[in-house]
Amino acid sequence: MAVRARHERGAATAELAIGIPLLVALTAGLVWMLAVGAAQVRVVDASREAARVVARGDDVSSAEAVALRIAPESARVHVALADGRVEVTTTARVRGPGGLLGSLPGVTVSAAAVAVVEQS
Repeated sequence: MAVRARHERGAATAELAIGIPLLVALTAGLVWMLAVGAAQVRVVDASREAARVVARGDDVSSAEAVALRIAPESARVHVALADGRVEVTTTARVRGPGGLLGSLPGVTVSAAAVAVVEQS
C-alpha cells in the first residue's frame, strides 16, 4: 500500500501543473468578456447622452464631446440630423487580451440612439 501512494503523489502534481494554466486562461477569457460587455454599455450610454444633448438644442460638436467622454478610448461618434430627429451612432473597438489569449481577435461594439429634437 505504501508503494502505491508514492506513485499517485506524482500524478497529482502533473494534474495540477496542467490544470492551473487552464484555469488562468479561462479566467482571462471571462475577464475579457466582461470588458467587452462594459464597453458595450459605455457606447450605449454615449449614444444616448449625445442624442439628448442635440435634442435639447445644443450643437453637434458639444454632443460629440459628451459622447467621447463616456465612450471607450478610440471611439467614433456619428451624429445625423434629419426630419426633426437626431440619430447618434457610437462605435468602439475592444482589443483582445494579451498573454496566452493574445491571438484572440478584437471586438467592435456599436450602439445607436434616436431622439426627437425639442422645439423652442
